[in-house]
Amino acid sequence: MNARRTLATTGRVLLQIRHDPRTIALLLVVPSLLIGLIAWLFTDTGTFQQIGPAVLGLFPFITMFLVTSVSTLRERRSGTLERLLTLPIGRSDFILGYALAFSLLAIAQALVAVGFAVWVCGLEVEGPIGLLVVVAVADAILGTALGLLASAFARTEFQVVQFMPALVFPQVLLGGILLPRDQMPEVLQAVSDWLPLSYAVDALNSVAAGDAVGEVGLDLLVIAAFAVGAIVLGSLTLRRRTA
Repeated sequence: MNARRTLATTGRVLLQIRHDPRTIALLLVVPSLLIGLIAWLFTDTGTFQQIGPAVLGLFPFITMFLVTSVSTLRERRSGTLERLLTLPIGRSDFILGYALAFSLLAIAQALVAVGFAVWVCGLEVEGPIGLLVVVAVADAILGTALGLLASAFARTEFQVVQFMPALVFPQVLLGGILLPRDQMPEVLQAVSDWLPLSYAVDALNSVAAGDAVGEVGLDLLVIAAFAVGAIVLGSLTLRRRTA
């Protein structure tokens, strides 16, 4: 791995996204609009205060997964990756450069989403707002890492979408968003313990409830471990070109 090559890849990706307003809108605007829709849907019911923290982790996670996986796959399908790898740049430089670029976008996305949820939609947070942003960023980076992993195995954009039921939907169903995990059947609760989004939802709910910072820190460590593992596995399985 070479830091200079990694940063060069990061700059190239950010420059490409800068000239793609639709992707910018998808990353920065759409999650906030969906959060606002949920808040509007449950106006005057108090439900948004209960599910708001989990929703704050859901939409950024999904959008980062989709955008990252499709963007990386296009690099392979267009032959860009194959040409880059003829230069002194390795797979790890490519993957880490993409991860860093989309992590920076994840920070911007989390700031916008948290600000919108708290100051526009009225989400009440007992814990530090800064910690809520940190967890939201970690959740979005997790979506980026899983998107990089999915793109290493997919051959077409359609196959990327097919990874949604395998990698994303089970986490949405069992992550504690629809039903608290302690109310699930024991088998499903055990499965949810192996799903990274579960820890992101737990951390967001803990911050919103003002629980101990130490509990949130443990969840963040688990999220970071899953993200690093996905990035490493993605770099090891990345192919030069998709036929």
